[in-house]
Amino acid sequence: MLRAPRLIPWRNWSGGQSCLPLKRLAPKDLDELIQVIRQAPGKIRPVGSAHSFSALVPTDDTILSLSYFNGLLGHDSKTLQAEFGAGTPMSRMGPALKEIGQALKNMADIDYQTLAGAISTSTHGTGTRFTSYSGFVSGLQLVTAQGEVLDCDATHNTEIYTAARVSLGALGIATKVRMQNRTPYRLRERQWVAKTEELLEDVEKNVRENDHWEMLVLTHSDYALSIALNETTDPETPALGPEEASANEFATIVEKLDKYGSDFPAARRTLLNSLRFIADFEDRVGDSFKIYPNVRTIRFNEMEYSVPAEAGPACLREILKLIDDRNLSTWFPIEYRYVKADDIPLSMFEGRDSCSISVHQYYQMDHHNFFAAVEPIFWKYGGRPHWGKLHSLNARNLQALYPRWQEFTRVREHLDPGGKFLNAHLSSILGVS
Repeated sequence: MLRAPRLIPWRNWSGGQSCLPLKRLAPKDLDELIQVIRQAPGKIRPVGSAHSFSALVPTDDTILSLSYFNGLLGHDSKTLQAEFGAGTPMSRMGPALKEIGQALKNMADIDYQTLAGAISTSTHGTGTRFTSYSGFVSGLQLVTAQGEVLDCDATHNTEIYTAARVSLGALGIATKVRMQNRTPYRLRERQWVAKTEELLEDVEKNVRENDHWEMLVLTHSDYALSIALNETTDPETPALGPEEASANEFATIVEKLDKYGSDFPAARRTLLNSLRFIADFEDRVGDSFKIYPNVRTIRFNEMEYSVPAEAGPACLREILKLIDDRNLSTWFPIEYRYVKADDIPLSMFEGRDSCSISVHQYYQMDHHNFFAAVEPIFWKYGGRPHWGKLHSLNARNLQALYPRWQEFTRVREHLDPGGKFLNAHLSSILGVS
């Protein structure tokens, strides 16, 4: 008696996205990958670390992992460029680069993503002098829907290279990525609690005087955590101890205040404001790749939009006012960061310096109503949604936000006219029937 093939469900990190694919494959080399792409009967969606909150991955057909395409493949000590397998986790790149005298110019505050996943969604850190990861890409290898292998950079397959630096996985499967790096460096992290309004009034000073600056705004309170990272030659500081435990303990306090104090907003605000008296932070100094990322032990869902840099303070103020006026249920901080403009067609930062504002909701709490209430404020300020995070826009809305939308569309139609790499979500946001 023949048994039906066993189907293994897939879920993303937060549990908000899931599917039951017919096949879950992990080709071991380029030849096997080419055969998989040519022979797959339905749709193919690449998967990295499953850290995207939007529905980029789900499909009933084939999910394809690049876990065997990882590690440092080569480097140039003169140009400070290095090539990695596209499935390399960002967390493994720092130590490998240090050994060859290189370092990433900037990093996001999460390093769980794979390299291909990070550049495909224009994942970013903070700093007015720094683009997203995609802006550091100097070349990549792409396998198309026909199984053709394309090496792309500024002089070869230039139009494809330009589009593929932020592709959502819709152009093909990236197998290798070459990054423009710099020499290794240390960072000093300084954190302090201040009134949100005071930090907003000092935004220009904060971004001018720090290499990297951001703030985490505690909703239903008057305060935010301000974080500054600056390059330093000071010696590395010892580990601070069980940071995860203290962070979880603080989060538990905030969660309980929101849960049990929502009927008494004034009292809740007073109690949340008083948390500043127990917030005590020591400076940290270490290799850049150790200081940029944070450990995330509490799961959540997230929506992020990038608005023009000059509109950031007004947009945040309006979001905070809405949360207070409607007493919206949320206790996760709002993340507020700045990113430099780039020239990539589907990058959220194409053509404009931007302020990225992220709202979060604990994974066990319903995020739909909260995000739906906040999202129109982002639209008011011309916000572009982060491709890896939740939003409700489709192609009709999105193409008006991206001046070079048609440029990407032409490349996609040329490389994948049959839509092999499109799932329902991508068909909706790219306008493919």
